[in-house]
Amino acid sequence: MTFNKQAELNVLINLAASDSKIEEKESKLIHMVGKANGLSREEVDQLIKNPKPITSLSAMTNDEKFEHLYYLIQMMKMDGQVFKSEIVFCESIAEKLGYKKSVVMELSQHIYSDPSITSDRDLLRKKAEKYIRS
Repeated sequence: MTFNKQAELNVLINLAASDSKIEEKESKLIHMVGKANGLSREEVDQLIKNPKPITSLSAMTNDEKFEHLYYLIQMMKMDGQVFKSEIVFCESIAEKLGYKKSVVMELSQHIYSDPSITSDRDLLRKKAEKYIRS
């Protein structure tokens, strides 16, 4: 299976919906990530309306896996409330990406809910590498 940006965005949509409602801030982040990856607003809206089950993430490069994890954690924090179901979902996706669950707690200390506040991605990438399962 070839990994594609719609599949990546689908995971974010699943996370946003894991607490039963996609908040406005979460929707904005989903649209921002979709636009940055060349998807139209209509394509993103269609994905939100019809999320697909999460498929294999093994076709991603290590950099794509990290970026995906970064956006996933940012999405979890987007609405200002972090639910246990969202943490569990993030941890499960982190494991599918090849990380130990504990990477979520480590990175979430340094990732902000506001996409305009950027973190030192190189530093976070190095921290995340320590959690890759061997």
